[in-house]
Amino acid sequence: MNGLLWCLIGFVVCALLVWAKIRFTSFRAQDSADYDGPLRFDIRQALAGPMLCEGVIYGPTGRVASRFCAQMEGAWDGNKGTLREFFRYDSGSTQDREWRLEVAGDGSIRAEADDLVGTGLGQQRGDAVRLRYRIRLMPDAGGHVLDVTDWMYLAPNGVIVNRSQFRKFGIKVGELVATMRPKGVE
Repeated sequence: MNGLLWCLIGFVVCALLVWAKIRFTSFRAQDSADYDGPLRFDIRQALAGPMLCEGVIYGPTGRVASRFCAQMEGAWDGNKGTLREFFRYDSGSTQDREWRLEVAGDGSIRAEADDLVGTGLGQQRGDAVRLRYRIRLMPDAGGHVLDVTDWMYLAPNGVIVNRSQFRKFGIKVGELVATMRPKGVE
């Protein structure tokens, strides 16, 4: 019995160490405050006008599950805007989405789209934007509801590098890496 107790304690300690490593040294450990500084990434400017996007989606094993290209169009009226996205996937399927965005004076962001469950919330700081939301996948992708964290980083030439993680029950089931750039920027 004593050996079983030590085995159980060892298991709990190892589980806590793994959790701490994931929580404090991974993608999820980032915080908007990590990017404090002068606001250079204002989505009202960076996501305005015609844009092009290319990216890949990784499945749970880390292998590329899908590749895509998209055309986007952002339009703003003060602090409220829309971002229309027109995706073409390597499978031949297409998807259209329209984000409805609102930026508050403190840099916080509210986001809505027809495939979101509830409202997405975010923050723009310095050269980075974080957005968290719940999304319902298309029926041909299983229709699952996933928790998403998007991190977008503004490069010096105006290109946005986007990294997103998708989780179900707290377990990472996918990741997306994409670039977004104004049409005409190479």
